[in-house]
Amino acid sequence: MKKICTTLWLQYFVVIIVAKRIPTTLDGPFKPLTHRFDPLLHKGSDDLPMDHPRLKRNVTSFFPEQIALALSTSSSSMWISWITGEAQIGLNVTPQDPKTVASEVWDGKESGKYTMKQNGVSVVYSQLYPFEGLWNYTSGIIHHVKIDGLEPETKYYYKCGDSSLAAMSDELEFETFPLPAPNKYPRRIAVVGDLGLTSNTTTTIDHLIMNDPSMILMVGDLTYANQYLTTGGKGASCYSCQFPDAPIRETFQPRWDGWGRFMEPLISRVPMMVIEGNHEIEPQAAGLTFQSYSTRFSVPSKESGSNSNLYYSFDAGGIHFIMLGAYVDYNQTSAQYSWLQHDLEKVDRGVTPWLVAAWHSPWYNSYSSHYQEFECMRQEMEEILYTYCVDIVFSGHVHAYERMNRVYNYTLDPCGPVYITVGDGGNIEKVDADHADDPGKCPSPGDNIPEFGGVCHMNFSSGPAKGKFCWARQPEWSAYRESSFGHGILEMVNSTHALWTWHRNQDIYRENSRGDQIYIVRQPQSCSVQRIAG
Repeated sequence: MKKICTTLWLQYFVVIIVAKRIPTTLDGPFKPLTHRFDPLLHKGSDDLPMDHPRLKRNVTSFFPEQIALALSTSSSSMWISWITGEAQIGLNVTPQDPKTVASEVWDGKESGKYTMKQNGVSVVYSQLYPFEGLWNYTSGIIHHVKIDGLEPETKYYYKCGDSSLAAMSDELEFETFPLPAPNKYPRRIAVVGDLGLTSNTTTTIDHLIMNDPSMILMVGDLTYANQYLTTGGKGASCYSCQFPDAPIRETFQPRWDGWGRFMEPLISRVPMMVIEGNHEIEPQAAGLTFQSYSTRFSVPSKESGSNSNLYYSFDAGGIHFIMLGAYVDYNQTSAQYSWLQHDLEKVDRGVTPWLVAAWHSPWYNSYSSHYQEFECMRQEMEEILYTYCVDIVFSGHVHAYERMNRVYNYTLDPCGPVYITVGDGGNIEKVDADHADDPGKCPSPGDNIPEFGGVCHMNFSSGPAKGKFCWARQPEWSAYRESSFGHGILEMVNSTHALWTWHRNQDIYRENSRGDQIYIVRQPQSCSVQRIAG
């Protein structure tokens, strides 16, 4: 008996030791670590063709497809979106009348028993190119319904469509989130960016589904529809290289429809919160931008006091999320900045202890690609995020993974946010493998010009890189970087500890694999909010 007890005690001791091997941010700042690109892997892959089974339209008439969920600002509400009818593409297109199909959602707490019926709105959009030989596009009818009266932490069953046309979807289900509280959190949050529609994308999403998220944070660059000519065909990993004579940066809108079908099995059951990236700009000749992004997705912009769906906020249990727009005015005199300040002022850290921000283009980035590209945005907005003690920042844009030590104004700071880049979803533009500190890889100040905003490239004024544009080694604020496709999972343990895990695509079938893992620890007693005067 004594031997058995000793053995059990030793096993328990080993489990404790293993558990303690996961580092925390309190152990940092960490010595910078780089995992170089594995030459046995491919840097990219071809896009899936439009006739791929996961991209094909599999409904007829006005039956719903591309069904998607999104959170509102309240746990008692949920947005449900879908598309009916066929999109048109060609030289001449005629928009459908959205009034011809109703927007209904039936929902209830028992399968097959729907106690509520709620209605919404329907819209269409067009992507028009008045140039010879370029095709135009008009969408199917896009429906958005906000369902209210939901109970927190409850499973609901629903159908969507138009009952008068006998065109309702199959039954689907979702689970509502807990009310905002310091001890209530979504079970698991997936974070992914720069996704596209390649075979790498397929691996990323399959891996993400295996990790069973309760919510998805999509940090921009969704479909890469603008890597195609309007006539379709094969996408290009470098549009300007392959199509130098294009009269405008075209975009093949059917890729959006294919992406919606590809994602539907996941996002019809798990809410996805999106923010725009540069590939969502999609300019038309008339100067219109973001038409597809703005029309296809429901986001709680009005509910959060924003006048634009390019930036907004929402709560998910004890987390307050701030989604910022890198491709709309972010200067301190802008509407976005004013909204941000008001939003931060209203956050009650006693109710939502965690404050998480997301936007597409990273401020802290040691890769050659997009190096210091959004330095202007950092100079305008970093101080207010630091002042209000933002805990974590997620971005994409750079097609690789990088996690920073806590940092503020390029200086290691225990109260700075943990910045994480997850732009490695698997798109056609390939993985980024060069670092700005690699010999001969430092960009020139004339490189990496943003598609929106000014250029504020600067040499460092202090530290080991003083007087230089690039560090000569991995910067001290860069804790871990790796050139691999993948996604991340964020799990809130309590009001001060969150477990962050990054998963490589190549590890999808390796049990309990972890590409990078750390406990992010808040220190509210040491890092308190200092209100901005005025």
